[in-house]
Amino acid sequence: MPRDPKATGVLKDLDQVVEDFMNNTRFFHEPFNVGRAQMFVYQHRQNTRYRNSVLKLKVATNCPDWETRLRVIGAAAEEIIADDEHGGGLPHWQILENLGLAAGMSKAKIRAATPLKSTQLAWNAWHGLMDNKHWLLGLVANVVAERANISGYGKGGELKKHGWFGHERLRWKKTLGLPDDKLGFFKLHEVADEVHSDLGWKNVSKFAKELRMESEVVEAGRQNLAVWEHYLNGIGDAGDILNKELKRSGRKAA
Repeated sequence: MPRDPKATGVLKDLDQVVEDFMNNTRFFHEPFNVGRAQMFVYQHRQNTRYRNSVLKLKVATNCPDWETRLRVIGAAAEEIIADDEHGGGLPHWQILENLGLAAGMSKAKIRAATPLKSTQLAWNAWHGLMDNKHWLLGLVANVVAERANISGYGKGGELKKHGWFGHERLRWKKTLGLPDDKLGFFKLHEVADEVHSDLGWKNVSKFAKELRMESEVVEAGRQNLAVWEHYLNGIGDAGDILNKELKRSGRKAA
C-alpha cells in the first residue's frame, strides 16, 4: 500500500522521518551517471548479503514474537537464498549482480569489490542499532528503509510517485539505456518491499503502543535512516570519482 495520509500516532511520526530522509538524502537528488550505477552494484550487492545474513538475523534471534520472527527470517531468505515469489528463484544479491552484468560490468570485479569506508561505517553503525538492542528497535531498523520504496514520500516528482527503487529504475533506464526486462532488481523490490514494509509497519505500530515505546521507536527510525543517508551519499561520491575515471579511460563500463 502507498503511504497512508491519514496515519496517526507513531506511524505518522515515522512517516515524517521517512519523508525527511527522502528529501534530505543527496543521492536521490543529485545527477545520476554510469559511475554511480556501477558503484551502487559494487556496494549494494555486498550490503544486501551482509544485512540479511548477519544483521537481520540478529534481530530475528532477539524477537520473542514467533510470527514476526518468521517474517524477518523469510524476508532475509529471499534476499540471500532464493526469492521464488518475486525473483524467479534467485536471491536479490544475484539479481543485482546480473543487473551489473547487463550494464557491461565485469563479474570478477563485482565479486572482488570491497566495502567503501562509508559502507563499513554504516555496517558498524547498524550493529549498534540492531544487535544487543531491544528487539522492537531492531525491527524498526529492518523495515524503515524498506518504507522508502513505498510511493507517497518526498516533495514530488518521480521519487514521490514511485518510491526510491522506482525512481532508481527510471534513472538506470535513462542513463544506461537498459530495457525494463533487465531492470527487474528494482521492480522486485518495489513489490517485495511493499509487502515486507506493510507487515513490519503494522507490527511496529502495534508493539510500540503495547510496550509504550513510541518515542524510542521514532528515534530508532531516525537514527537508522541517518545511517542509510551516509551509506547512499558515500556511494554517490565514490561513483562520481569512478565516473571521471571511466571518462578518462574512454570506457562506459568496468
